[in-house]
Amino acid sequence: QALDLLFDRKRIYPQSPTAFYFPELPHRQFYEREEFPWLAALESQTNAIRDELMGVMGDQAAFSPYVQTDLTRPRREYGRLLDSLDWSAFYLIHAGAEVAEAAARCPRTLAALRGAPLTDAPGRTPSVLFSLLRPGVRIPPHTGQTNARLICHLPLIVPGAGGLRVGNQTRVWTEGETLIFDDSIEHEAWNDADQVRVVLLFDIWRPELTAEERGLVAALLGAVASYGGQAAAWD
Repeated sequence: QALDLLFDRKRIYPQSPTAFYFPELPHRQFYEREEFPWLAALESQTNAIRDELMGVMGDQAAFSPYVQTDLTRPRREYGRLLDSLDWSAFYLIHAGAEVAEAAARCPRTLAALRGAPLTDAPGRTPSVLFSLLRPGVRIPPHTGQTNARLICHLPLIVPGAGGLRVGNQTRVWTEGETLIFDDSIEHEAWNDADQVRVVLLFDIWRPELTAEERGLVAALLGAVASYGGQAAAWD
């Protein structure tokens, strides 16, 4: 990678969160599955999680657009994906609150996540959802709101061609094998297959943060939300 950068075959993508930057965290685009001891137990439940997903997908009204118009916040430029079901979500936990009806439909999924270090900033995180991308859809390059967390994709339905670019690295989804990445670095995703792609998406604390630092980050963001009179999600 150093040689690729030296010879201009790759460029450097900095951490560029849109809301909160925690200084001096390592610049890593992807993390490896083996670094997270709790992950094997989650991945062992992939078939059970997929079964619950299939039950949800039988209800066409279950999913809602992932990117929705919010008149109280600056417009996000997602082109035709704004308010579109081409990129849609079924939330089990949204902005830190369990969605009761969804949780009742997917108890094994939530149980499988009990060992994961989900972010816990009340009113903001965690978020746990089935993220669906329709055939031929591309999510444009964008960055997330903070580098204090990582995003996890547990692939459940991967019909074929598609991928995820984070910074200067691109990986493909493999069913049952989680991709973990820093979404404060510019990233994009696409589904070039002729069927939908679905992942279980959830956010975890950066492993480099201590328990005290995690608590301070959560308290700070909670204070910002209280001052502004609105607790916006990190999505």
